[in-house]
Amino acid sequence: MNIDRIIPADFRGCISIYQNDEMLFEKAYGYADLPNQVPNDMETRFATASAGKVFVAVGILQLIEKGLLHLEDKIGSFFDFDLEQIDKEITVEQLLTHTSGIPDYFDESVMSEYEELWYDFPNYRIRSNKDLLPLFIHKPMMYPRGSKFQYNNTGFVVLAMILEKVTGLEFDRYLEESIFAPCKMKHTGYYELDRLPAKCAFHYIFDEVRNDFRTNIYSVDVKGTGAGGAFTTIGDIRLFWKNLLSCQLLSPSMTETMLSNHSGESQCYGYGIWLKKAGNNFNPYFQGCDPGVSFKSAYDKKSQFLITLVSNYGDNVWKLWRELSDNLNHFYNEKGGGLSES
Repeated sequence: MNIDRIIPADFRGCISIYQNDEMLFEKAYGYADLPNQVPNDMETRFATASAGKVFVAVGILQLIEKGLLHLEDKIGSFFDFDLEQIDKEITVEQLLTHTSGIPDYFDESVMSEYEELWYDFPNYRIRSNKDLLPLFIHKPMMYPRGSKFQYNNTGFVVLAMILEKVTGLEFDRYLEESIFAPCKMKHTGYYELDRLPAKCAFHYIFDEVRNDFRTNIYSVDVKGTGAGGAFTTIGDIRLFWKNLLSCQLLSPSMTETMLSNHSGESQCYGYGIWLKKAGNNFNPYFQGCDPGVSFKSAYDKKSQFLITLVSNYGDNVWKLWRELSDNLNHFYNEKGGGLSES
């Protein structure tokens, strides 16, 4: 099949498709630096928004396996500041599964655009997890802990703060030492927007009034937190999947637990990772969306396709992922499990 025919002519970003460690398709589109017309390539580092939650989840589960933390531990035992109306009995597991009810600093059921957060609170002040405290610490609980699933960004900020409390390291330093370095993810990290290293893409938002593009530097946290914001390459994401699925980051039993459904039937979610129901199995994926940022990476257990898409213009990677996945699996089933480019 000709994968190129499926890709929209105006897509900007990178696409990677692998099966059983065999590269089926990799290609970059558009510009990493629009005014200077520097093209995206396979070494370009892209922001990934909420996709970084999966790294935090792995870090927390590693600490649990080391006996330094427990799923039943309550948040009230970790912090020396007043949690105010936040339930101190919320557990680590409830944070991991978005069932905590903790007030969300970016409630996606109420706010439509992430950049709305920064109308009254300057985004350049967000350089660590604790810098987000003023955006949620005075708010009431959203619902009683453990009573339902509702996607929640604050929960993973708090998990990153717990990780920092237990290890004595900044959360991104811990992730670098315990995940990125062992996986040889040399191009992945949490970078400040005013100190970006080489090969980082700028991320663009279309301005309908001026009919041109602006960067997202005033629309997102200046540095990522536990809620997301890692920069990475499409190749590093493949290395992460390879190490996760081969149980190099967690034990086989903990890996299975992470990739099992913990949220009920309305939404399928493991520990820090989304799940798509596929017969009697769940296919794992992680994703992220910010102004100028869109990302999805998904693994199909049956066909063993790994499809990763990222755009630094906020292109609709979800629609494209569905089209690619449907076509690939249709071709795969027709060929009895084989797939080759034609």
